[in-house]
Amino acid sequence: MEHLTIGRLADRAGVRVATIRYYERRGLLPEPPRLEGGYRIYSGEAVDRLRMIKGLKEWGFVLRDIA
Repeated sequence: MEHLTIGRLADRAGVRVATIRYYERRGLLPEPPRLEGGYRIYSGEAVDRLRMIKGLKEWGFVLRDIA
């Protein structure tokens, strides 16, 4: 299983770090576990989810509908 930092996740999904944090607050992306130092660690599934959200937004869906 792949573990990604928030920066690497943002790069792979093509979104900004702030977008990831916003989606977590809105409940579109589950908050990930954290390492002892407080760093978030994400799985490859988070990349897929973010790409799906991004694609749906490009099709005209709003976040309320995506949720």
